[in-house]
Amino acid sequence: MRTRTFRVSALVAGIAAATLALAGCSSSGGHDTATGGKVTLTFQSLAFQDTTVTATKDIVDSWNKANPNIQVKLQQGSWDNVHDQLVTQFQGGTAPDIIHDESADIMGFAQQGYLADLSSKLSSDTKDAVSKNIWKSVTTPDGKIVAAPTLLQSYVVFANKKAFSAAGVDIPNGKTLSWNDFESLSKKLTSGGNFGTGWGMKSPTATVMNLALGFGGTFFDNKDGKSTIHVGDDELQVPKRINAMAYTDKSLDPVSLTQSGSDVLPGFFGGKYAMYIGGNYVAQQISESAPAGFDWAVLPPLAGTKGADQAANPQTMSVSAQSKHIPEAAKFIDYFMKADNQAKLAEGDWLIPASSAARAQVAKDTSGKNGWDVILKSGDELTAAPFQAATNYPQWKDQYATPALQKYLTNAISLDDLKKQLTDGWSAVG
Repeated sequence: MRTRTFRVSALVAGIAAATLALAGCSSSGGHDTATGGKVTLTFQSLAFQDTTVTATKDIVDSWNKANPNIQVKLQQGSWDNVHDQLVTQFQGGTAPDIIHDESADIMGFAQQGYLADLSSKLSSDTKDAVSKNIWKSVTTPDGKIVAAPTLLQSYVVFANKKAFSAAGVDIPNGKTLSWNDFESLSKKLTSGGNFGTGWGMKSPTATVMNLALGFGGTFFDNKDGKSTIHVGDDELQVPKRINAMAYTDKSLDPVSLTQSGSDVLPGFFGGKYAMYIGGNYVAQQISESAPAGFDWAVLPPLAGTKGADQAANPQTMSVSAQSKHIPEAAKFIDYFMKADNQAKLAEGDWLIPASSAARAQVAKDTSGKNGWDVILKSGDELTAAPFQAATNYPQWKDQYATPALQKYLTNAISLDDLKKQLTDGWSAVG
């Protein structure tokens, strides 16, 4: 669930500067003999929004105050290059003790033996608070738990309520919003040079893979440690429908498909787009950046022919197998997973806690306002997806799937070409 910031936080920069020296050193833990043999653990965090960076720092500070003999030091990573950075760190023996990443990125590292098995290290409280479906996303085929799942993202439709009102269109309020109804809404809301929908799809693969589950599109079959790809009609439904909205119905701005979410958001604020699709974390940016008086809502989850399922691709907390202090690192993760801590992080990023107790806390704290009721409800449909267990998925995604989808969404190649490029790409890496 990699997300992108719309601006660089001064607080992030401060943490990065303060921890720069750590990044070049062995980060497999150690004893600080100058302070009486304390265990020092390094924690590479990818938090980037001011609110979440602050919450992460507060959690670490409270842990350090309560645990003087097990100290945690923050070092700042980035979603933009975390995979390549971890490859370098693991190979060089400098990986942090505690690793923040996402489930779709960690399975390759787990199968190479770089991540510790936490099956017997995490507490029963931590395990019981998260559903089995979500635990599957961080469990290897041989049953090893290689991470604790923290925050989850779903893709949701944001609505400019003024644009709906001007078009005489009611805001949908059902349990789900079918793709057919969504496409119909987009047509009704398109007029006068404005589009029904703006959708930043510069990095389209994760969006397509997640939403494909609503049509039964799984892409991968994993058996006996080997992943094979299948790209059929179910897998192609999402890109096919997006393409039709942009070039046949002309209700989705095709220019937006070449842009990032941050590029498209001002058009949503300004009325160019009545609807905007993005990760639910965008709600934080809307609440902070929208002009005064901007009235918005989160629509019910998009549902395909098989329902509103999306991939549970949680952010994760793992422990390096190279760490000298795996039990101590697991204790910190247990602390990090406490409901009040997860609620703070979730509310800062507008993400869904994997923990049921933390979701209940967020619901209480927010009273369901500003779309929180719909966002939390969308978490009910999250489930482990086959692509998360495909070892070479990150390489396939970056080198083949993303370029192929970008070309199709700009109408540069046909649907058959897309299918071939996705399939051939997996043959090249799988």
